[in-house]
Amino acid sequence: MSVVFEARIKNRGENPHDWFIELTDTGINKKEVCNDLEEFSIKIEELGSSYNGQIDEVKWSQDDNVTQEQYSEINAGMRKYQEELKK
Repeated sequence: MSVVFEARIKNRGENPHDWFIELTDTGINKKEVCNDLEEFSIKIEELGSSYNGQIDEVKWSQDDNVTQEQYSEINAGMRKYQEELKK
């Protein structure tokens, strides 16, 4: 069985920081709300622990009303997070 999570970027307002990520474990349909990337990394680790840390895929998507600034902030933060993981 593949372990697939979904991460959907959602808009809370017009400010570049007014976003959150809805993280879903598709195997058990459990949803978590992540208000920042630090919380996202903690929640994905917690959910992944049920699968011994083996996550096969994270499918990213975003709501239509997510602004370019919000997307850019999350994208830059995720790149930085991934670089730190590689170290």
